[in-house]
Amino acid sequence: MKYSIITFGCRVNQADSMAIARDLHARGAVETTPDDAELVVINSCSVTATADQGVRQTVRRIVRDNPSVRVVITGCYATRRPDEVRQLPNVAHVVTNDAKDDLVHRLGPSIGLRHHEEQTTAVRYGYGDGPCGDSLSPGTVGRTALTLRVQTGCDEMCSYCIIPTTRGKGRSRPLNEVVQQIENAVASGYREIAIAGVHLGSYGRDLNGSTSLTALVRTLAEWDADVLFRISSLEPMDCRPAIVDMIAASPRLAPHLHLPLQSGADAVLRAMRRPYTASSFAALVTHIRERIPHASVGSDVIVGFPGESCAHFDETETLLRDLPLTHLHVFPYSDRPGTDAAALGARVDGALIRERGQRIRDIGHQMSTRFRQSQRGTTRRALTIDDGWSAVTDNYLKVKLETRHSRNEWVQVAID
Repeated sequence: MKYSIITFGCRVNQADSMAIARDLHARGAVETTPDDAELVVINSCSVTATADQGVRQTVRRIVRDNPSVRVVITGCYATRRPDEVRQLPNVAHVVTNDAKDDLVHRLGPSIGLRHHEEQTTAVRYGYGDGPCGDSLSPGTVGRTALTLRVQTGCDEMCSYCIIPTTRGKGRSRPLNEVVQQIENAVASGYREIAIAGVHLGSYGRDLNGSTSLTALVRTLAEWDADVLFRISSLEPMDCRPAIVDMIAASPRLAPHLHLPLQSGADAVLRAMRRPYTASSFAALVTHIRERIPHASVGSDVIVGFPGESCAHFDETETLLRDLPLTHLHVFPYSDRPGTDAAALGARVDGALIRERGQRIRDIGHQMSTRFRQSQRGTTRRALTIDDGWSAVTDNYLKVKLETRHSRNEWVQVAID
């Protein structure tokens, strides 16, 4: 069978898609393009209305170009609106997030895959040894670097966010399982691993005190093999000084953090139910920059939250202009039915939201340019990707190379 996977949204979805791809590959399926595939798996996002719309448009475009294709939709949109998703053309199965880890095992016979002997959980997640053989090597399916999900679900109740509903309560994989999966991935040739979770900072809280995010990061910092770990998005209140210190001290931890701000106005943060202040966020970023001057530190900003006045937006804009961040992701506020924010009044006009979004994106562009210019004349370690003419540095700069290298190779790059 020929298959294709299309992923929307976060790093956790990327990790889930890589695991699905490896399970399909283990059963003899071959990756191809959507217009040539017999099966297309769409791993959906539902964080905004735009994400939902993107899934619908993608399905219709694929079916228009490939009328006989069978479509399986999983992820947050499939979990939040399964009946709506089933109405899309050629959808053979809708798989909720709770069943995603076992998607191929469950659906194998019904989607035309050859029988495969029962696999261990580690293999079905795509990180173990076994029947897949060398199919687990970097670049066979998915990206050169591995994204490893160690946690899913969220117990925070931000007023605008639907994810606690679509992902459920926070659930962590025990540390010994995570270690085993990393050992298998390193043995398979992976040299960079991104550690991801829906609420990564809560890692271990559901495991009765047996571990924590700090313990996990310490384990990574002390890893023997030559592998680089990236810590995925952390909520500001979860980025403890001990974690920053370990990133600063260990060559195993990438100098790269992503800390969602969402708003620079304390009144808006309170309405969003974000448990920190603008000043505490600024202090955290400043501390990181002092401890790790060359670090990449990105953030997320929502514009147009209900009740966001011009004065509130000015506070956000002023804060961002002074912060030593390196890049921004900007999101226009999007109602998610079922969230508390959806019932709020004082809506911001759509044209004003678009204007505010562009102003923040302009600041983000300035941040990115400033950071890239600051790296001129430095030498960084980087991992080659794609066709070997590009590489990604430890501090998350994608660079072009003057000479071609093999994919998944460590190189020292002088940035000019």
